[in-house]
Amino acid sequence: MRPDGASLAHGIGGAQDLPISPELAIAGAVAALTVSFTVLAVAWRTPRYDGVETGRPAPPWLDALVAHPAFRIGLRVLGMVLFTYTALVAVLGQDRVTNPFFGIFYVWWWVGLVPFSLLLGPVWKAISPGRTINLAFAKLSGGDPDVGLFRYPERLGYWPAAVGLFAFVWLELVYPYSTELGPVRLWCAVYVAAMLIGGALFGNTFYERADPFEVYSGLVAKLSVWGTRGGRLVMRSPLANLATVVPRPGLLAVTAVLFGSTAFDSFRDSTTWLRFLQDHDIINTNGAVGADTAATIANNLALLAFCVGIGLVFAAATMATGVDPATDRRQLPNRFAHSIVPIIVGYIVAHYLTYFVEVGQLTLIQASDPFGNGSNLLGTGNLEVNYWLSYHPTLLANTKVAAVVVGHVLGVIAAHDRAISVLPARHQLTGQLPLLFAMVSFTAGGLFLLFAA
Repeated sequence: MRPDGASLAHGIGGAQDLPISPELAIAGAVAALTVSFTVLAVAWRTPRYDGVETGRPAPPWLDALVAHPAFRIGLRVLGMVLFTYTALVAVLGQDRVTNPFFGIFYVWWWVGLVPFSLLLGPVWKAISPGRTINLAFAKLSGGDPDVGLFRYPERLGYWPAAVGLFAFVWLELVYPYSTELGPVRLWCAVYVAAMLIGGALFGNTFYERADPFEVYSGLVAKLSVWGTRGGRLVMRSPLANLATVVPRPGLLAVTAVLFGSTAFDSFRDSTTWLRFLQDHDIINTNGAVGADTAATIANNLALLAFCVGIGLVFAAATMATGVDPATDRRQLPNRFAHSIVPIIVGYIVAHYLTYFVEVGQLTLIQASDPFGNGSNLLGTGNLEVNYWLSYHPTLLANTKVAAVVVGHVLGVIAAHDRAISVLPARHQLTGQLPLLFAMVSFTAGGLFLLFAA
């Protein structure tokens, strides 16, 4: 919807009318994956990404700037200013969808993490208010923010982040009151409390592995050109950077939630799903269960099925190969899970591009009048949303399809490089076939949903 409707219901919108044949797009994507795998099988016989040992040093002036305490303090101040402004709008703002709090929460924060992390690296780690408040408490008490009261359990890995991410996408996609101020404000309060308690108990390790937004931002940042080696800033190719992802427990769960929730977001707007809901509405004259309740339950189950289903398919595909006797087959899904990150980014671009650009502008306009009293605090209240992307459907359609295809091709490359470094020689090619079939299915299904929404 346009500004007069001020809708935060996101999605690609109008995909059925995109000026590209869905059959042609799906066939082209499948062909691209197959050709990519064939070329890799012939020409890529040894691992090329050795993780942290790759990369060339960044320019000295840039390394000095990033390492300077004033630069890091400035980022923390920026994060606290944004946090304080958002908290004030959440507490004192009107309970209307035009409240900029919703745009800041759903658009700038959630969707904006992807482009900012791709361009700048792990931005949430740099500006996280949770880290800053934890640092302040540590300074006041004379403690070390890196060390909490307890050691973070290694077996937990990224599982808390996966749970937090699912809680967010549940709120955004299936909770029926996701645009009411009270529930969203409560969700944020619980998140902040959990981050502060976790930081006090386990130090900064908690944020690295349990903060859903820092883990999300950190994974996407692995596709940027920025990395570190020996505490110094280096520049790497995105795939070399991606190879440095540490395969801790729960990594596959994180990627499955991110991938599955985005796919569900397209699916819930498809004609197939909407017709299913209409045909199976439960209308009880006694008022025991209403149609809205039935639809909410169905959406909850579908979201869970998408996330769990993608995780299970990927786990089965990575484990369906021969391994050395000393290798624990159960570790393979997490060791290959980094290859899903380019796919996630591709789908985020395809699904949220117009949403981020257009509703992001609308949020900037609304942010100038945070309390709905006609003010223009930021000087942006008189701006108008530019719908240039929506007015160029051919370019938009090509961009979306290209994002999905490029994401999958990069995922195939990352998986292939990991396979030839992990699998024994006799299984390096045949062992990848189940994963290739899974990725082809993901590609075809993703493009189908892109056009069906």
